Amino acid sequence: MTTKTAETEKNKLTNICKRLHPNCIVCSRSNKRGLQLDFSLCGNGSVAANFELDESLEGYPGMPHGGVISSVFDGAMGNCLFAHGLAPVTIELNIRFRHPIAMHQSATVNARIVESSNSIHVLEAEIVQDGKVKATTKGKFYDQPHLRE
Repeated sequence: MTTKTAETEKNKLTNICKRLHPNCIVCSRSNKRGLQLDFSLCGNGSVAANFELDESLEGYPGMPHGGVISSVFDGAMGNCLFAHGLAPVTIELNIRFRHPIAMHQSATVNARIVESSNSIHVLEAEIVQDGKVKATTKGKFYDQPHLRE
């Protein structure tokens, strides 16, 4: 993907997010209490974002709450579908927590579409930290065309 194409795709994704998720706790820049993840479209059609969590999002001492990780996954998969011009709502998430995610350390979430049929889209995502897969998920999303307009 050329730099100009990547920039155009990034702007398209940002505009869709602003319009459909103006105060999203995961991806909105205007939500000062949110995570403010900045998703980018990758060359293979997936999206990725780097993030770092702190103790304000803690569950057990030194570990982020599982609900926060679930939200990161949900946001990543939703943004992946946004990048493909869709307006999804989540209908199912199955998460596997493999290893604790360390606080105050950079991690990356990436999400990709693995199957689409009519208005149902199946995605997979993972969180990687220090080169190790920390959590994975598979989710189903329903496209809401009326939200795109």
